[in-house]
Amino acid sequence: MSILILAFNGVELHRWKMAIASIIAIFFIDLYIFRALLSAVKEKSRFLKIVVYGAHWLVSFSMMAAALWFRLADPLNHYSVAREWITGIALVLYTSKLIAGAVIFIHDVSRISAWLKSFLKSKPEQESEPVSEPAPIHPDAPTISRSEFLMKTALVAGAVPLSLFSFGILSGAHDYRVLKRTILLPNLPKAFDGIRIGQISDIHAGTLYNKKAVRGGIDLLLNEKTDLIFFTGDMVNYYVREIYQYAWLFAKLKAPLGVYSVTGNHDYGDYNWWPNEDAKRNEFQEMINAHCAIGYDLLLNENRILKVDNESLAVIGVENWSLKRDKRYGKLDLAVKGTEDVPVKLLLSHDPTHWDAEVRVNHPEINVTFSGHTHGGQCGVEIGDARWSPSQYRFKQWADLYQEQNQFLYVNRGFGCLGYPGRIGMPPEITVIELKKA
Repeated sequence: MSILILAFNGVELHRWKMAIASIIAIFFIDLYIFRALLSAVKEKSRFLKIVVYGAHWLVSFSMMAAALWFRLADPLNHYSVAREWITGIALVLYTSKLIAGAVIFIHDVSRISAWLKSFLKSKPEQESEPVSEPAPIHPDAPTISRSEFLMKTALVAGAVPLSLFSFGILSGAHDYRVLKRTILLPNLPKAFDGIRIGQISDIHAGTLYNKKAVRGGIDLLLNEKTDLIFFTGDMVNYYVREIYQYAWLFAKLKAPLGVYSVTGNHDYGDYNWWPNEDAKRNEFQEMINAHCAIGYDLLLNENRILKVDNESLAVIGVENWSLKRDKRYGKLDLAVKGTEDVPVKLLLSHDPTHWDAEVRVNHPEINVTFSGHTHGGQCGVEIGDARWSPSQYRFKQWADLYQEQNQFLYVNRGFGCLGYPGRIGMPPEITVIELKKA
């Protein structure tokens, strides 16, 4: 055993440990769920049993093989798109199976508790008469045991989230919606009164899979005929090459006053393994080139002054700014230079935590900040002004419009997906913001 351990360096040994742990976890979860399948089809035909059992273990062994490949065969994340889909499918399958397993576990705990209670109360010298179950009202009616009922309940409990997650992938991922908001600014120049700004964020091209649907989302924005378009970062998941097959679609986005963009945390290659720093720097240069080729004016800690009828408005863009210092590339003090005399300043900053941490504290002159990053959690519930999402437990500002004194923040819910390749109750968003003079 010691010889085997010495054969691996620390990183390789860790990958093997993770692969083995993943396979063991998959096997025991599927073995536990298999009990419910046995109960559900025990009265069915032999052929159906073979089909159900075979499908169950085929999926199980496929996921084990995928886990082995995921951990060992692609250490440099070259097949990033495949990895993302494996992650998403595993999330859907095993979240559903864990919910089903929880029902079975509750049943097992109740059975063990009942057995212990019976064991502790039993008297060796006098055995109580067995209590028979009451006869059914209709003697010929089919009966089902409590155990069988709970096993079938477990399968239903697992099938509900599985169906919901599947629907979120097949339909929710590309169910683009246009949300419109109006912001009143007292110092807005007359020439810009009524200016309409389109915003998309978090394309995550590596998870997109339906070009026709993506084209539909782009057409929705184009049909709004906005004066400006902002893209607020995260063009890809891991590698620039993910955007290549969609570049011609996103290049269709045009606006009279320009299309401006910034980078997000996924645009730097920080989630990949690189052979050296030069390779990582070259990848980021390719990202810059991609923005240029698509026709976006990428703002890397800089600004553009827009002029209409001799009046000005500043569009400021910072690189990704994060609460994590190792992913903090944004330099707002540098980006605002030259905008001191411009009455209205609009900031593009991918991560909304930037607003409370620096924008409001050090730059009260910035009127509106446009962000993304949160995806709205990709699942949630929104009814009127009431909304809930898991994202709210991580981000103070996670979706829609926020105001503190005279400053505004808009957090776009995202155009694409990451991790789970779908959306439930939190559709992908195209935003149209209209600025009006107060």
